[in-house]
Amino acid sequence: MNLHRKGRAALVLALVAVVGMAFRVSWNALRDIAGAVGADETAATLYPFVVDGLMALALIATLVLADRDRTFALRVLGAYTVASLVLNYVHGLVPELHGRTVDWGRLADWDPANWALVLLATSLPVGSIYFGSDLVAKVLHHRPAPIPAVSTNAEESTETATKRSTADLPVSTPAPITPNAVALPHPVAVGFLKSTLPAKPLPQVDPAPVASIERRAVAAESTRPRRATGRVPAVAKSTRPKRTPDQLLAEAREATADWPDAKVTAEGIRRAVRTSPVNARALRDTLRAERAGAAA
Repeated sequence: MNLHRKGRAALVLALVAVVGMAFRVSWNALRDIAGAVGADETAATLYPFVVDGLMALALIATLVLADRDRTFALRVLGAYTVASLVLNYVHGLVPELHGRTVDWGRLADWDPANWALVLLATSLPVGSIYFGSDLVAKVLHHRPAPIPAVSTNAEESTETATKRSTADLPVSTPAPITPNAVALPHPVAVGFLKSTLPAKPLPQVDPAPVASIERRAVAAESTRPRRATGRVPAVAKSTRPKRTPDQLLAEAREATADWPDAKVTAEGIRRAVRTSPVNARALRDTLRAERAGAAA
């Protein structure tokens, strides 16, 4: 166990040493880039901490957080790693940045590339404030899930109790009690004498009076028809007299006299003479038969 702890400690120290040396190598490039986009001496000196420092913070957050928060920390770490790589690459391509003789805000000859690089270099400090605060808040509010402790003794005791047969358990069987004999140094049968004293008479308890159930008359249901409580509106009442089939047929002939054969339908006849769907279908069949006979 002690050797394992020493190995982990040595690994952590080696990682810190490598990160420190990489930070020193990237220092000049980030400082010169900051000076090229308008930062003064103090701001240019602090600029590498903004980029590489947030990378270290995101790395620590990935070791603490879990699930979606860890994914977020890995994305921040990857984004700032790519940004630092791009700025170091530009520093290696532009020799004027080494001597700080480049014009302010001029990191590339091609204007679109220059605008993109200046936007990247100037947005990293703002992103460090936002992402760094979010990562610290996630780390402070993180609660690791408790690991349930497994007791080996409890498992063994449960297994033993399960395998043990109930037939092995001792069963206590009480000795039979004989009502007519008492155990003495010498076995002598002794009979129990019945009491000859007269029993004390118990006082007679009169039963409590029970109230008789009174029968009540129930009104019989009336068989008379109930009168309607409301009046039927006059609009609902049909004032049209009932027509005979011949009258309906005559009205249908008159209404469909100038109709073509395709228009002679049950729905059209029903609307024209204002009758039921059944009567309308019967009238349709009659009219079509009459027209077919006339055509023949």
